[in-house]
Amino acid sequence: MIKFALIKEEKTPPDRRVVFSPNKLKELVKKFPEANFKVQSSDIRIFTDQEYRDAGFEVTEDVSDCDVLLGVKEVPLPALIPNKKYFFFSHTIKKQPHNRDLLREILKNNIELYDHEVIVNQKNHRLIGFGRYAGLVGTYNGFRGIGLKENLYSLPKVESLPDLDAMLAELDKIKIPPIKILLTGAGKVARGAKEILDHLKIRVLNVEDFLNFTGEEPVYCNIDVLDYNKKKDGSAGNQKEFFKEPGKYDSNFLRFAKCSDFFISGHFYGDGAPVFFTAEDAKSKDFTIKYIADISCDINEPIASTIRPSTIAEPFYGYDPATETEVDFREKESILVMAVDNLPCELPKDASEGFGEMFMEHVIPAFFNNDKNGVLDRARMTQNGRLTPKFSYLQNYVDGV
Repeated sequence: MIKFALIKEEKTPPDRRVVFSPNKLKELVKKFPEANFKVQSSDIRIFTDQEYRDAGFEVTEDVSDCDVLLGVKEVPLPALIPNKKYFFFSHTIKKQPHNRDLLREILKNNIELYDHEVIVNQKNHRLIGFGRYAGLVGTYNGFRGIGLKENLYSLPKVESLPDLDAMLAELDKIKIPPIKILLTGAGKVARGAKEILDHLKIRVLNVEDFLNFTGEEPVYCNIDVLDYNKKKDGSAGNQKEFFKEPGKYDSNFLRFAKCSDFFISGHFYGDGAPVFFTAEDAKSKDFTIKYIADISCDINEPIASTIRPSTIAEPFYGYDPATETEVDFREKESILVMAVDNLPCELPKDASEGFGEMFMEHVIPAFFNNDKNGVLDRARMTQNGRLTPKFSYLQNYVDGV
């Protein structure tokens, strides 16, 4: 018998998501009877304590007798329980300075950390995450911003709606203007964004047709790395090489920036990759992008107009290309920027249910089959008070060097 606990989210601002909904947890213990679950009491979780009790689970403040503790966001340092296994998004794998003390405390307390972000298959593809919901909400927010900026229509905030179905129903009430929409990426985020575009019945075009399109209807094009980057030496590139040696490539994005209105970023941006556009690029009279839903939200990096993250409360700001500064997004010459970095929090119910589905399929079995596919082994960042070999590159980060 393995004792699991769903821990309460204690990070500020509060996050209402959870790894498993009550129904998914019921399904899990039926499938894996040797899994025992407790639920730590929480007054902010999207599912109430009573819903878990009604599903047959013990709800309690004290989960210190559990072996594996499952959360979503970073656990505050005082709440960490020594000698446990923890699953959550630690935001340490890119050496994020603000979480250095968290990783130090994890090591000091002999905690085995499994970061959701590094739960991958043998090909290093992520198995779980909230990416789809980031794509869904980010794209909705982009259209909401366009409606506000151009005074075309009014969409409610996603957080005021009960679920994804309600969000899609709101989109059914609006008419999209004849704009050209560019979507980057091929992963879960981009696929979530594409769901919204397809729900709106916006016509999809290939690269060539999109670049040359001058019609009076909304259209979109979904591009990947070899569409917006080109080999410096003029030879044909390939994705594997691009991700391994991005320095061999230059950006080829401006051909899209000269004919697009709305840019939705659903890509993964790696260190050393060419930027999409610079502040100088955005000053050009040929630069036509007026609205950006930056779901990837890399600050001061590949997209020059993303100068800070925005918030669920205030999701939009304007970027003035002439001055390279933030202005009101309604100003005529400004580029509308939506750069919320915690988008799935706006759809906590659907996001939690989708996450639990993936976690039950890919992670829970590993506890009962001797981790035959190596899922736990690949995701284990710390063990016996030390970084595991795969994550030893973080030692200098831990040491503060």
